[in-house]
Amino acid sequence: MLDTLIVGAGYAGLTATRQLLKAGQNVLLLEARDRVGGRVHTQTLADGSYIDLGAAWVGPTQDRIYALAREFGVPTFPTYTEGKSTQYFRGKVKRYSGLIPPLPIGALVSLDSAIKKMNKLSKSIHLETPWLTPQAAYWDSMTLASWMQKQMRFEVARDFFKVAAEAIWAADPSEISMLHALFYTKSGGDLEMLMNVKNGAQEERIGGGSQAIVNHLAAEFLDKIRLSSPVKAIIQTADSVMVKGEGFSYEAKRVVVAIPPTLAQRIDYAPLLPTTRDQLTQRMFMGDVWKTFAIYDRPFWRDRNLNGLAATTDGYVTVTFDNSPKDGSKGILMGFVLGHRAKAFTQLSPAQRQAEALDAFARFFGEQARQPLQYLDHNWATEEWSRGCYAGIMPTGAWTSVGKALREPVGRIHWAGTETADVWNGYMEGAIRSGERVAAEILQA
Repeated sequence: MLDTLIVGAGYAGLTATRQLLKAGQNVLLLEARDRVGGRVHTQTLADGSYIDLGAAWVGPTQDRIYALAREFGVPTFPTYTEGKSTQYFRGKVKRYSGLIPPLPIGALVSLDSAIKKMNKLSKSIHLETPWLTPQAAYWDSMTLASWMQKQMRFEVARDFFKVAAEAIWAADPSEISMLHALFYTKSGGDLEMLMNVKNGAQEERIGGGSQAIVNHLAAEFLDKIRLSSPVKAIIQTADSVMVKGEGFSYEAKRVVVAIPPTLAQRIDYAPLLPTTRDQLTQRMFMGDVWKTFAIYDRPFWRDRNLNGLAATTDGYVTVTFDNSPKDGSKGILMGFVLGHRAKAFTQLSPAQRQAEALDAFARFFGEQARQPLQYLDHNWATEEWSRGCYAGIMPTGAWTSVGKALREPVGRIHWAGTETADVWNGYMEGAIRSGERVAAEILQA
């Protein structure tokens, strides 16, 4: 009989496996995909360059992932920010330097006030127990969108706050509990940290792609990982846990489920999970995002002193980044399609999607953007073993009614994954921290 069986080989599951193996446990890690990494997936292109289809950036205070990068000798490098950023608004392109977009003064003041207010409110949140926060019920009864409506009287300010919110959560503000928005804001530091490149969550990229660290991590214990092994059932008794899938059955003293709550719900449990845990997994929905990529022979926008950063309230692609290699040997533009826009984008044909994305890139950076060497896009919502990205999100009422069940073990079943992290929730850093937490939880049980 195994000591611990772990379900899901993303950063959370890999970290937990490593910690438990170091403690001398007999561990097996089961992964549904034919690769490790989960929502981290680096794709190598024919010319040897690469793109991160999933999680891509690291930044200040993300100490765990930086420690792993140093340990494995994986370099990081700054996201390209030299030159001017781009805003497309009401049919006009504007270039600007610094963090402040060129909006009407009233809208700018309103936007700045809302950001400061949200940062201030987030400081009151109890990260480990958000439902015990003073006024938790009040904040959990409203959406982020309804708070925005009250807070900002200028429509332009609300529109650009919405673009930022969609980029942070990959969901429409009307779907997100204000309590969850405040929790997530404090979890990552503050809104500036979540939104910014310099001194923010998008400050650096990982040399070779985000999967470089994952692959090093997994290489330490490949004999303990079984790929292409979706777990179908978890059967718990007083003394052990039986984990079953097609063609396999394993018994362990404990099991860690290190996958998004919405996927954890699709496993059959015997006995049934407590109603609070079951209702939590029913209510916690995944964000919705497409990443669109256009690859060029060089980053031509840099010739015009543009940094590839763009934002707009129009169309499908609302936020872009320069995702070119560190040496600029290829030009790669990456555009996000987020929230409700992502749902609509899914209804388009591949040719229509490409046309829409390249139209956006051309509006931002000129007609040359319409002629890439290659275009590709990726939708995490259609992936069977993700069903969305970046992470699971709490709608109104969820934190205060069933949120306590998010990390609470159910007998011999323990829960991990970035959704369970109290610091850097939703990020690779949060996933690693959750793996450390659940390993400690098991060793202390």
